[in-house]
Parts: sequence; structure tokens; C-alpha cells
Amino acid sequence: MTPVQPKLSTDFVFVIADDVSLLMVLIDTNPFFWSAANTTSLSFSKFLSHVVAFLNSVLLLNQLNQVVVIATGINTCDYVYDSAAAGALPNQRAESLLQKLVEFVVKDEQLGKEDSVDGIGSSLLSGSLSMALCYIQRVFRSGPHHPQPRILCLHGSPDGPEQYVAIMNAIFSAQRSMVPIDSCLLGAQHSAFLQQASYITGGVYLKPQQLDGLFQYLSTVFASDLYSRNFLQLPKPVGVDFRASI
Repeated sequence: MTPVQPKLSTDFVFVIADDVSLLMVLIDTNPFFWSAANTTSLSFSKFLSHVVAFLNSVLLLNQLNQVVVIATGINTCDYVYDSAAAGALPNQRAESLLQKLVEFVVKDEQLGKEDSVDGIGSSLLSGSLSMALCYIQRVFRSGPHHPQPRILCLHGSPDGPEQYVAIMNAIFSAQRSMVPIDSCLLGAQHSAFLQQASYITGGVYLKPQQLDGLFQYLSTVFASDLYSRNFLQLPKPVGVDFRASI
């Protein structure tokens, strides 16, 4: 008698796919903000060390996870890292990311040499959100089996009122695509833009009290996939500023 071979359930494949993440990380590289932040406990170099450790931890949680990093400058935005194309070893990830960030900061500074910025100035958050959503749409069109996308904004610059319409359009686009926008605020003030973004899209908004422990905040709050969030008690916003900024 020929033994019956067990069949693999297709449902099992879908369950595994539920905890696979595509994490789009938007890094604020505004030099005016970080030069002012040097008087606090977190410099840009320390910030990057926390971020690199966090990205490595996300990729280690699941071998199918993917991380894409977008740099948000004051004059331009650009993709600076994609784990699908970078080296698999942690040191290769860090070297690739840091090298691309240095090149981006130099390019962003050159583009703004003729412009004078009053105070800290705002970063092009609307541009980096649009780039993240464009990347996610390409993933959606690649086929039915894809990781669950989400966006994480690591932001410190003040809101730019001139970007209000563009940012709200990006927020509603993310809402329609069911893409949560998480926000981790590094500056002294809250961001009305990102409060609304996280609230409308079902993401998490957090302003860490101790920036020295940024990695702990990132790993405990933002590392979990969307499926696991159903079983976790994540921070909830105390209040959201819904005032228009134009």
C-alpha cells in the first residue's frame, strides 16, 4: 500500500506572510536641526548608531523582512539603503547605509548653498513620504505575495506649513492603501503633521522622553510586525492637533 503524502496547507503560507514586514524608514538629516541638537544628549552620529542597531534587529527578526531607508533633507530626498540589494552581513549594512548618507548630506548641502535658511528650517517630509508610497505601490503591483508595508518617520525638524497640502495628500493615500505611518519625534516640539499621519493611518506616534535610550524605544515599540501589534499594548496618542497649517 502506497503511503499517503501529507499536503502542505496554503493557509499556512499566508499565516507566515502575515509577520513579514517591509519597513520604510524616513531619516531626518536636516543639518540645522542636528547642529542645534548637539547641545542635547543625542548627536547625529549617536542617532545613526541607534538606527543601524534597530535596522539590524528588524532584519534578524525574520529573514524575509525588508528595510528601505529614505533620507529627508531640507532641499531634496533620496533612497539611501535597500536591504534587498545590500550585503547580508550587519557590518555591510552599516557601511552601505552610512556611506550613502554621507553622500546624500553633501549633495543636499550643495543644493542649498545659494539659499539662506532662517532658524532650523523644515525638512522635505512630504517628498520622502511620497517616495515611500511610490516604492510601496511598486511592491503591491509585483504580485499578491508581498511583505506588509509600513512607514516609520524618524523626524526632528519643525513642521513646514508650505507642505501641509502635500503631506495631507500623502497621509490619505497611505490610509487608502492601508499603510500605517509610525512617527518617532526627536525634536523638542510635537509635530501636528505626524500626529495626524499616525492617527489617520492607524500608526504609532511616540516622542521619547530619554533620547539616550532611543534604541530601546525603537526596538520595543516599532520593531513588531503588523500582525503582532494585535496582541501588544502600544503607546496611544494623548491628543492630536487637527488644526490646518497653511
